[in-house]
Amino acid sequence: MSDAPPIAPALRRRIERDPWAKALGIEFLDVRRGRCRLRLQLQSYMLNFQGYPHGGVIFSLADVAFGAACNSHGKDAVALSVTINYLAAAAPRSVLLAEAREIKQGRRAGFYHLSVATEDGRAVASAQAVAHRPTP
Repeated sequence: MSDAPPIAPALRRRIERDPWAKALGIEFLDVRRGRCRLRLQLQSYMLNFQGYPHGGVIFSLADVAFGAACNSHGKDAVALSVTINYLAAAAPRSVLLAEAREIKQGRRAGFYHLSVATEDGRAVASAQAVAHRPTP
């Protein structure tokens, strides 16, 4: 995924035990310092009334990647904001890949770019996110 350093195995296990990620069936492909890559096989219950993947599922996939990336430093971080743009509808049974990548990490705020695409590389969503670390 990148040349970013790996994280401690105990931290990776903690991140991968995220209950919401497990409920959705999200697979953690790679978690490194400031980065995360995920995979999700869409299921029929993840579709909206029009038959396309629900925006909330796409957002959740991006958000789980963001949460893993911003907490990969080993210090608790929470989201301050996430702005997502939906670029294209994915087919109902698609496999989606999400990636979060740190743009800049300051003392208390971190800035991230998030992307969601189909397995064949078609862009589905793009997002910008800001994380906050409480006082050290």
